[in-house]
Amino acid sequence: MKVLKSSRPARASGSASCQSTAPEQASAQVCIVTGLSGAGKSTALQVFEDLYYFTVDGLPASLALEMANMMKLHPMAHFKGIALGMDMRQSDFLGEINDALSAMSHQGIRPLLIFLEAKTQEIIRRYATTRRPHPLERKGLGLEAALVLERDSLKPLRDLADIVIDTTRCSVHDLRRSIQKRWSGNQGKLRAVRVNVISFGFKYGVPREADIVFDLRFLPNPNFVEELRPLCGKDKAVSDYIFAAEKVVEFRRRLIDLLCFMLSMMEAEGRYRVAVAVGCTGGRHRSVAMAEEIVQALRQADYPVSLEHRHLELD
Repeated sequence: MKVLKSSRPARASGSASCQSTAPEQASAQVCIVTGLSGAGKSTALQVFEDLYYFTVDGLPASLALEMANMMKLHPMAHFKGIALGMDMRQSDFLGEINDALSAMSHQGIRPLLIFLEAKTQEIIRRYATTRRPHPLERKGLGLEAALVLERDSLKPLRDLADIVIDTTRCSVHDLRRSIQKRWSGNQGKLRAVRVNVISFGFKYGVPREADIVFDLRFLPNPNFVEELRPLCGKDKAVSDYIFAAEKVVEFRRRLIDLLCFMLSMMEAEGRYRVAVAVGCTGGRHRSVAMAEEIVQALRQADYPVSLEHRHLELD
């Protein structure tokens, strides 16, 4: 087994529960996620995927440079970065990752090395819950012996890591929040939770994916105004008609305030996607106009938002 060596800056000593042990870093274009089996590597990679990273789990370390260079290709430009999951399942893991880090360094690529760990008894508990075998048990070892061997073998890599995350006392949501808190900043000002706003018509059915539903059928209905009926909620004349009344303007303000309050709490809890549906009778006028207003307000509040007018063309 090769001894890992590197000219990388020294990592701050110690580790923290669901927290990084390194100073804040503005960007992490290439992240290598590794550590003890059962410490949460797969969960971490899922969070990176939700944060618009291209992710690969179980990647042979020898392919790391090739994957990192993929980020230079135009089709990959919309990704914030790449997160590569690697572990002891390959035969010469430490030797190959050492070679990969050296090769990337020669090309000016400085990946962020993230190491996840947990106490042995906690990992044993997790394996007992999932009933999956530890990768090193295939060598004829019992679970505890496999964990000891893995921890000892990976110590050089842990010492080399930029960030060590101890997940012993972390729930899945705690780990998600920890990663979101650090890496959501790579999206500029955008918050970690993504919002999908859907306008719809109740006569066609409520969207099944909706997490929050608002019924707007009490608002003034442009469908009863002959010159507005052929138009839709995206037309200014329709929007002006709906929001002409002071009480409707007040409702709009309170609705947006409520959504921002709820989304901030959901973000703190580790949610990464929320679908908000607003409905009227046919999904053409009132719900469309309100959805447009909500999207504009949430974008001003730095939420990444998508908009879908589900039944606009059906009424």
